[in-house]
Amino acid sequence: MNRTQLKRSSILRMALSGSETLEQGEHEESFILRAVKIAAVVALYWFISITMVFLNNFLLDNRELDAPLFVTFYQCVVTVGLCWLMQLFAKFFPGLINFPSVRFDLKTSREVLPLSVVFIGMITFNNLCLKFLGVAFYTVGRSLSTVFNVLLSFIILKQTTSLQALLCCGIILGGFWLGVDQEGLTGSLSWSGVFFGVLASAFVSLNAIYTKKVMPAVDGSIWKLSFYNNINACVLFLPLILVFGEVGRVASFSRMTDLSFWGMMTLGGVFGFAIGYVTGLQIKFTSPLTHNVSGTAKACAQTVIAVVYNQSSKSLLWWTSNMMVLGGSSAYTWVKSREMQKTAPRGPQDSAKEKLLPGEKDNPEV
Repeated sequence: MNRTQLKRSSILRMALSGSETLEQGEHEESFILRAVKIAAVVALYWFISITMVFLNNFLLDNRELDAPLFVTFYQCVVTVGLCWLMQLFAKFFPGLINFPSVRFDLKTSREVLPLSVVFIGMITFNNLCLKFLGVAFYTVGRSLSTVFNVLLSFIILKQTTSLQALLCCGIILGGFWLGVDQEGLTGSLSWSGVFFGVLASAFVSLNAIYTKKVMPAVDGSIWKLSFYNNINACVLFLPLILVFGEVGRVASFSRMTDLSFWGMMTLGGVFGFAIGYVTGLQIKFTSPLTHNVSGTAKACAQTVIAVVYNQSSKSLLWWTSNMMVLGGSSAYTWVKSREMQKTAPRGPQDSAKEKLLPGEKDNPEV
């Protein structure tokens, strides 16, 4: 009898220890699998974002076709087409693709129109900044979006900012001025590019503010907002292209019938659409704070790649200006995230994700 009890107890211990080992193995496997997924999503975000910036720079730096408004207009057309395709795929493959049904409504379009005007300014000045400054100095040239976010939030929304956040803005401003000074010493500074960069930064902040106001009109769907924004932009770009004389430049362009040119143009639009998806994906798999840190690191890598690719020689102070801008932006994001967690009425992660998504994306990839 005792021998039977011993056998049973030993079998029970073996079973229990086996189940613990199995649970531990499953936990380790799930942790490794999640880590691999996060790494893959971050790598995808980096690839699409960096490729998009270099591709846009290639398209805008075309000496034969000086038509940045037309290039931006075409990318908006591609985005509208992709929205239609995605909703079509979502109907046939509901388990694989989740995309809202988008049907054009004139009333909704009018409600989104004020944001669309700001959106046009944002993407146009962003592309002009990239055209005149190049990829290497693009990060510094477009670095004031955080500063304008604080300034315009106070002017329009009457929101005050903490001293810590203001100190971060001071670091960004210092890095911007140091970068402009150092770029000027190399003789490659374009004041037009700096001007467009400042305007782009201001419009990025305005876009964040107006996005929050317009979101209820599209049922809180960022994809519906993208659809209406780009449809409105396509219409609004047409008179601008006429006024700035780009019709004649496009008509006289020698590669208008070249499929490779239109392929590159279409690819630029596809990457512009994809960046919105992978941005949301990275936030979903990590957090808004991690997304901003990833964006900052990506901007640093993007700058290094551009300098190496162009075989440029930059001074220590030039690199310092970049580190000040990137460090100040990361610190600002961390400070705002901590402040949101302290004032969050619900779980800190959920509240931070809701608040940080529309307005605190200070590494815009438009």
